Amino acid sequence: MENLTFLNLSHNSLKGVAQFPGVGQLQWKLQYLDLHSNSIEGSLPIPPPGLTVFLISNNNVSGEIPQSICDSSTIEVLDLSYNNLSGKIPECMGNFSINLQVLDLRKNKLYGKIPGTFTEGSNLRTLNLNYNGLEGPLPQSLIYCTMLEVLDLGNNKINYTFPFWLKSLENLQVLVLRSNYFHGSVWRSFDRDSSYFPKLRIFDLSRNRFSGSLPTRYFENLTDMMTNREYKKKLKYMQGTKYYQDSVEVVIKGRDVLLVKIITTLTSIDFSHNYFDGEIPTVIGKLRALRLLNLSHNSLGGHIPASLGNLSLLESLDLSSNKLFGQIPSQLVSLTFLSKLNLSQNQLVGLIPQGDQFNTFSNDSYYGNLGLCGPPLTKKCQEPPSSTFHDYEDHNKSTWFDWKVIMMGYGCGLLLGLLIGYAVFSTGKPQWVLRMIEKSTLGKSD
Repeated sequence: MENLTFLNLSHNSLKGVAQFPGVGQLQWKLQYLDLHSNSIEGSLPIPPPGLTVFLISNNNVSGEIPQSICDSSTIEVLDLSYNNLSGKIPECMGNFSINLQVLDLRKNKLYGKIPGTFTEGSNLRTLNLNYNGLEGPLPQSLIYCTMLEVLDLGNNKINYTFPFWLKSLENLQVLVLRSNYFHGSVWRSFDRDSSYFPKLRIFDLSRNRFSGSLPTRYFENLTDMMTNREYKKKLKYMQGTKYYQDSVEVVIKGRDVLLVKIITTLTSIDFSHNYFDGEIPTVIGKLRALRLLNLSHNSLGGHIPASLGNLSLLESLDLSSNKLFGQIPSQLVSLTFLSKLNLSQNQLVGLIPQGDQFNTFSNDSYYGNLGLCGPPLTKKCQEPPSSTFHDYEDHNKSTWFDWKVIMMGYGCGLLLGLLIGYAVFSTGKPQWVLRMIEKSTLGKSD
């Protein structure tokens, strides 16, 4: 089969060790080799020369990634995910192929640092290292990967502050840093650059140690989340190459869900399980294309912004386990796509809004808010007794009546006094008045 260029043996029950003829033994023209979803064992086979797509995910390949894999300089897509590979990632894998577009090493047992050898001119579009044991800081050489759209470093042991410099990757659409040891603030106040992740649509910083206030400036620049994209007749998925499908794991309605295809209309922000404080920025209400919002298990305070009622496509909202207080905004009733709501374990008070989707939520959505009342809770809201209002009204009437009588008396007395004074000075000294005064004076002198 000297002229064979495309070979797909995926989704079978192939077992044993995969081996290819060495250089010089056979000059293959093979460009595409798909062995994924089998039961292949042993060490990782080195791709034959000239291969551009090598897929061997979902097997039982074990051992370390050999240094010689960097000789495969024509590789564009390398998918070694879902195996038992261990050891460190060879440092040369950052720049072994200028044509490399996809490097998928997730779900293995790799450890050590991420290679720092990414170089200028890189065509890397997808870098997925999820579910390994990688440590250390992120290599800043990633800024050379200007074509990067998917960066998934979740579920590792990376101990680092938020990589602010990633904002220079203007094509980035998926950023997953969940379940690591990232810490510190996500925002630097002295950085006045106006461009931050304009195309980002999946932003997952959950289960880390981030602290401080939420990054308002980032939300203001998520322009791709501000455009309301309705579903079309034909769904579109993220797919950078013809032979590789992007996938990502997100939390939907409280459950971890692996999306084997990323629909282009999916937008998600998950900052849950951190140490964020302060208030929820009202600017989030401008992200009209947002479908999943999870800010749970933080120390957020203040009121729930009424602007969240503008997120007309929102399907899941989780603000549980924070320090939010005040009433639930009635504007949230307009979220007709909302199928999951969790406001539990806060300090919310008042009547729960009614209507539309809010009539479908159970007690669990509000558990732990002792001040909430009304359906679906059994606690009824207390209304002021009707007698209290009437007593208050009667008191006001009585008070007004008393003042009216006093003022009338005062007015009449004043008028009578003025009339008597006028009579005295206009007619002279009346004798009866003088006799009364004289008798009074003599009586006192006696």
